[in-house]
Amino acid sequence: MRVVIAEDNALLREGLVLLLTSAGHEVVAVAGTGPEVMPAVLEHRPDIAVLDVRMPPGFRDEGLRAALEARKEIPGLPVLVLSQYVEESYAAELLGGGTSGVGYLLKDRVGRVDEFLDALERVAGGGTALDPEVVTELLTRRKNTPLDSLTPRERETLKLMAEGHDNATIAKTLVVTERAVHKHIGNVFLKLGLPPSDSGHRRVLAVLAYLAHTPQA
Repeated sequence: MRVVIAEDNALLREGLVLLLTSAGHEVVAVAGTGPEVMPAVLEHRPDIAVLDVRMPPGFRDEGLRAALEARKEIPGLPVLVLSQYVEESYAAELLGGGTSGVGYLLKDRVGRVDEFLDALERVAGGGTALDPEVVTELLTRRKNTPLDSLTPRERETLKLMAEGHDNATIAKTLVVTERAVHKHIGNVFLKLGLPPSDSGHRRVLAVLAYLAHTPQA
């Protein structure tokens, strides 16, 4: 796939280029500052953009802003955002713009090559990839919401769904049958008041959207 990388740390940027090219992908452009992102994305129309949240000149949220702007200019553009720390507000804002083809990973995850490449391909294919630590933050910081009614196993199931895993992977992770996973998912959506007509990947996206818009206490 064709990738645009936006990362101000030269070492990490070059490491990403090497990692992606070694995996058979084509890095069509790199950007070292926030203002460089949009011209690169608009010129190359990549299959996915990988962006650091904080970039020059302000080192605040330039990468995130670029990701949101890019998705407005190129609807449906898959973006995988990297962050040094769990920053819930950034994750929620990114998810609020639509969860199809969106990823939010901590930079430490890049070092786990197989996990990172899997997340990259999942997002490029229109799926989702949220860092497990980000999902944990989204779940544990919500108070006085329907999430409180979930059993521990249902919360585990929701967490894995939010990370973008399918039923078979969830079953393997929890060491239960897929039938049991299907039952847990049904209970999760019933308790969260989500439409029973949602199925498969759309149900995962509905959960992510719900978490992104649930107000904090």
